Amino acid sequence: MSAFAGTGSLVRLILRRDRVLMPVWILFMALLPAGLAAGTAPLYPTDEARQGYIDALSSSALLTMFYGRTPEPSLGALIFWRSATGIVIMALIGLLTVIRHTRVEEEAGRRELLGSAVVGRSANLVAALLATAGACVVTGVLIALAMMSQGTPAAGSFAMGLAWAAAGIVFGAVGAVAAQLSTGAGAARGIGIAVLGAAFVVRAAGDAAGDSAGPQGSGLSWLSWVPPLGWVYQVRAYEENRWWVLLMILALTVALAGAALALSARRDIGAGLLEPRLGPAEAAPGLRTPLALAWGLHRGSLLAWTAGFAVFGLLVGAIAQTTTDLLSSNEELTDVMRRMGGGSVVSDIFIVGTFGIAAILVSAYAISAALRMRAEESSLRSEPLLATGISRFRWAASHLVFALLGPTVAMAVAGVVAGIAHGLNTGDVGRELPRVLAGALVPLPAIWLLAGLTVAAFGLAPRLAPAVGWVALSACLLLGQVGALLQLSQALLDLSPFTHIPRVPGGPVAVTPLLVLTALAAGLVAAGLAAFRRRDVPVT
Repeated sequence: MSAFAGTGSLVRLILRRDRVLMPVWILFMALLPAGLAAGTAPLYPTDEARQGYIDALSSSALLTMFYGRTPEPSLGALIFWRSATGIVIMALIGLLTVIRHTRVEEEAGRRELLGSAVVGRSANLVAALLATAGACVVTGVLIALAMMSQGTPAAGSFAMGLAWAAAGIVFGAVGAVAAQLSTGAGAARGIGIAVLGAAFVVRAAGDAAGDSAGPQGSGLSWLSWVPPLGWVYQVRAYEENRWWVLLMILALTVALAGAALALSARRDIGAGLLEPRLGPAEAAPGLRTPLALAWGLHRGSLLAWTAGFAVFGLLVGAIAQTTTDLLSSNEELTDVMRRMGGGSVVSDIFIVGTFGIAAILVSAYAISAALRMRAEESSLRSEPLLATGISRFRWAASHLVFALLGPTVAMAVAGVVAGIAHGLNTGDVGRELPRVLAGALVPLPAIWLLAGLTVAAFGLAPRLAPAVGWVALSACLLLGQVGALLQLSQALLDLSPFTHIPRVPGGPVAVTPLLVLTALAAGLVAAGLAAFRRRDVPVT
């Protein structure tokens, strides 16, 4: 039997299992750059206006590290540069998707079950890579078509779309290699994300070191060409349209996929090439409670999110004052930002807008932490615990601590760091720190509401819990980021809980919406816990 037998059937199985999640992220990623272009074009209609915008942003070394080398002032080049975060998101999506359909399946025992049928040893890995690559290519084509609808050149639009697709595909191959090294999905994700983080830091250092036109750049600018992430940025869509860089990325992807297949053939199913560290013979006293066990399961992601939001807060605080100079010469953009953020001080408007985006992002952590209960149940790890003296309520509450308080910690850290950085820039830390911290904490009721909705779905319809949580988050993201551009009705925009969050700092604090959102979140959590106490466990 061929090592690839059954690959087509496994691809169809992956597409069926991801029939909700995959279209959601494809649609979001496809609309993201086009939405940014639609909002930017009327505000900066000429090359001169766009050049001023680029000069103002690139004056900050932090933004140069974040976005990359300064582009030409065309609309397409500006959007490719300004939406550079999308490249990192695509890379993360490709990485996590491949790990989910390889190491997670193996850890749950489903790969061994499939392997007992007419399925080759390499079919599962190849199917995960093909499904991920196909979804990334579809995303890239939709990005190109959406950008062309904004009047940008076709060649640059397809260069941009394929660059984004290449980021997802090549890091999907990185995820395939990581899945062979570790014995668990969590460790595989950690390895893959560490590679992505290191690639981002190296690329950022190269771009900050100087204008890198190629591998012969002076100083440390050659770091901008370190693969795999550096190559994606070097496509230079709408400027040079370096198609040959995409061929380099394709060759690297093939090499990584080949390495993953070779490593997979050398190990046993369920094992990894890196030996796991042996734990103590007896459990520590601190592991006697469900909360201690939950801490062991959640601490990695909590620490990672907290560290990431500390960096985010530093970036926000460092450039908040710079936005005053950036927007002072553009009344139209100031009006738009004021409608988004409220208030009249430009730096306050910027802080409100950025923390609004941060609230959407940290909601993903809240939903993921809540869904950990479903993962523990479906993998049959919760049943042995519930067979002891631990009640269902105590077990669920131990995970809810991280779903509800984890986002609080991340947003608080971001608020403190941003407040200190912004206060140092303005010379008044004592005034700015509490104002910025309040702006970071005020979206928490909306975040808790999404977590509560996920918990309610876990209790009432556990099989649908992942779809409910992620679809709700995607809807809030689309309504908040694209709804205004599409001129949707206010009644539709009000469906997002984030619409009702007060604009702090700079705006009045309305307590009633915060209390209502908190009460709704508490009611959803109570409904989910009540349903969980009465239904069968496990529901697989």
